[in-house]
Amino acid sequence: MLELAGIKSYEYSNISFLKCIKISSIFGIMSKQAVIIGGGFGGLSSAALLARDGWDVTVVEKLDEVGGRARPWKTEGYVFDLGPSWYLMPEVFERYFALFGRDRKDYYNLFPLDPYYKVFFGKDDTALLSPREDENIALFESFETGGGAELSRYMEQATYKYEVAMKDFLYRGYKHIGEFFNRRLMTEGLRLGIFKKLDRFVGDYFDDRRARQILEYAMVFLGTSPADAPAIYSIMSHVDLKLGVFFPEDGMAGAAQGIAKLCKELGVEIVTGEEVVHIRTESGKAVAVETAKHVYPADVVVSGADYHHVDQELLGQGSSQYSERYWEKRVVAPSMFIAYLGINRKLKNLEHHNLYFAEDWNVHFDTIFKKPAWPQKPCFYLSCISKTDAKSAPEGAENVFLLVPVAPGLADTDEQREAYLAHVLDHVREVTGEDLTKDVAVQRIYSHRDFAQDYHAFKGTALGLSHTLMQTAIFRPSSRSKRVENVFFTGQYTHPGVGVPMVLIASEIVADEIRKTYGT
Repeated sequence: MLELAGIKSYEYSNISFLKCIKISSIFGIMSKQAVIIGGGFGGLSSAALLARDGWDVTVVEKLDEVGGRARPWKTEGYVFDLGPSWYLMPEVFERYFALFGRDRKDYYNLFPLDPYYKVFFGKDDTALLSPREDENIALFESFETGGGAELSRYMEQATYKYEVAMKDFLYRGYKHIGEFFNRRLMTEGLRLGIFKKLDRFVGDYFDDRRARQILEYAMVFLGTSPADAPAIYSIMSHVDLKLGVFFPEDGMAGAAQGIAKLCKELGVEIVTGEEVVHIRTESGKAVAVETAKHVYPADVVVSGADYHHVDQELLGQGSSQYSERYWEKRVVAPSMFIAYLGINRKLKNLEHHNLYFAEDWNVHFDTIFKKPAWPQKPCFYLSCISKTDAKSAPEGAENVFLLVPVAPGLADTDEQREAYLAHVLDHVREVTGEDLTKDVAVQRIYSHRDFAQDYHAFKGTALGLSHTLMQTAIFRPSSRSKRVENVFFTGQYTHPGVGVPMVLIASEIVADEIRKTYGT
């Protein structure tokens, strides 16, 4: 019957409620149109949630494939993750798929890492972080007498904070300041570490710089320094050492493709290779999303793209909710200097995840947040996913991702890139003993101008806004426009912030707000 009406049969055995709505619209019953800008984790995750709630959803992605920062790059037998490389907080992903009555295992596989990661503190000074608590306690005891017991004590408070955050803070949207400074925060603010800095907080437990750096390093991936991050972010140690570190089959791009698969099952239309150039508004409401090729009518618009770009450029004067002065006063998170390297031999000194912390890492942080410059002896991160996923590199070769956090807004010329890569590779050889200038089959540099070109990233940032106290929760950009009533935002700029799990939570918050406003 569907074929007689000129409608192709749905490719999945179970016709979704959304597909029935789409079919019914052909017979004159119009469904509500939701247009999602951007096909990264934020755009895809919000698209699936709105489709579940009965919206007719279209995702419009500028690039030729979905995934956003979590895209793959395939060349000469190597498959690189272009962006996110740590899979943390697995329960957030499990919860997300459960919202659809689905099991994450049906969309991608996960592999637990052992060890979690390797830390280089200097030549011949390394440590392995383990899934086994007793090994981590012994490691911290080796750093300083009593360090093992202090780690146990520190982890207890980190676990408590994490459980409170998950229950009372992360999955909540905030419309006004009173919802953030609530009774729980007022009575337990000191215990939760809202008003103390992380570096000082960790210093109450440990003197040894190696112990402190292991417990503080994640702050740079939240876009801030330990000296500026609220101590509540000690929850990251629970995420890191208790919940575990995993690797999705086919990398983080594989996880993004899993959510894209879910979208397609729910009837979401995904359009690639079309850049949104304008959000058309009338009388304080968005009515359409425009690309150079098409106009997509919209009853609701959700942006998973760069917040500054959408606010200032796509909405533009008269419809943007924040001034340029507001944006210039924000503490912007770091950009990243990244090198993708295909090395035609095995690397014995590296694990899947590897980190180097300089003895005085504040020098590096200062070049990011205080005196912007290319750091000369930088801390760095190396991933070697071929240690886990043999498909990511040709046989006998290694897939290497080298990352240095750097200040946003730096000059990023070809000459600067080449000179800095040579400098960093020399530094890597000195620290790790691995010479990544030899047997190089593939090399690609990705930095500020790439983030700006591919994602319209504000000042070339890789992460959005830093997690300072005044850029936490209610103090982050709003997930709903105050000027255009049916425009919403998800992604790393909004609450709860930076990181793929946080982006999934942001999309759930936005979907809840849309459901409360418009129903299903």
